[in-house]
This record gives sequence, structure tokens and C-alpha cells, in this order.
Amino acid sequence: MSERPAVEALLNDPDWGQRLRGVERCRALETEVAFALLRPMVEDTSARVRYAAVSQIAHMTSLGSAERAVAREALEARLLQDREPDVRAAAADALAGLKYTDVLPILAEVYRATDEWLVQFSIIAALGTLGNPDAFELLTEALGSPLELIQAAAIGSLGELGEQRAVPLLVPFVNHPDWQVRLRVAQALQQIGSEAASSLREQLATDEVALVAEAARS
Repeated sequence: MSERPAVEALLNDPDWGQRLRGVERCRALETEVAFALLRPMVEDTSARVRYAAVSQIAHMTSLGSAERAVAREALEARLLQDREPDVRAAAADALAGLKYTDVLPILAEVYRATDEWLVQFSIIAALGTLGNPDAFELLTEALGSPLELIQAAAIGSLGELGEQRAVPLLVPFVNHPDWQVRLRVAQALQQIGSEAASSLREQLATDEVALVAEAARS
């Protein structure tokens, strides 16, 4: 039995575990074939199957324009409508990973409307990958989140964007009690690379935590 019929048989199995196996085996297929089989699976009754399908589509960077349009529609539907936070989070990550740069308004809308920390975290973390400088406003907002995890994600994304406007906003985090947040600051300042960033890096270069100090000196 060739690979595609075998995968299709798994994807149509009534047992969600078998369908999940089918999704995983799509990795062995050509991109166009795999996408055609995965597209319906993002609407599967099992959240685990939906999550696995969305996560695989996120890495299909060689999709043609027609397939990209279909993928975007499917991923936006999961982000906006799915019942499971982890599937919505995976959809946000996929939209950014596939570089739909004009999807920022939708990501911002969902970030502000949801109270699911995982969805918020994934959106903020994805903004650095997205590479749209217009995300600065939303990232600035995320720096004020009560959740340190989201603050750290915002710091990381500002670094990925190379946003020099972010340097003054990072000043309060240089002395943050959580060393992992300070590490994110050091890494972000390294990526930004401005003169103002160098001044803050000098402060972090004497941090009591070796990883932070090393990142600041890199």
C-alpha cells in the first residue's frame, strides 16, 4: 500500500488516536499532498488532532499562493473560533510563522478580547516572528501585562523587531527580580544594538546571574 492511501485511511479512522497518527505521517508526504490532507483535519472533532494539523501547516513555507490563501482562512478560523486555547495559540503561531504580515489587526483583536493566557502569550511571542513594525503598540501594551511570561515574550519580540523605540521601555526591567526576564532584556538589547541599548547592556553585564551577564556582554 502506497503512503498516501495509508495516510488517508488513518485520517478517516473513527479513532482519534489513529487520525493523530495519520496527521503525523503526513510529514513524509510532499507539501502539496500533505496540505490537501491536513486542511480538513484542522476542523477535526479531537482537539489534539486539530492542534497537530495546525502545527504541521505552520511549517509549510513552500505553499503556493492559492494554498496559502486557503491555509490563512483555515488558521484564522481556528484562532477566532476554536474551543481549545492550545489550538488557538498554535494558529496564532502558524499565522506568524507563515509570514501573513497583514494579520496583525486580527492578532491584536484576539489578544485584547481573550482572557486565556496561553493565547495571549502565543500572540505576543509570534509578533517578533511576524516582523511587522506596526506591532510596536501591541507589544508596548503587553509589557504592562500582570503576567511575567507575557512581559518576557513582549521583550523578546521587541528585540526580534530591532525596535530602538523599545529601549526606554526596557529600563524598568533591567533590575527585574526574575533573572529570566533580565536575560530576555539582555538578549533584546543585543538584537537592538543602539547606543542607548549599549548603556543598559553595560549594567546587565555585571548581573549576579552569569547567563544574564554573558548575554549582555556577547
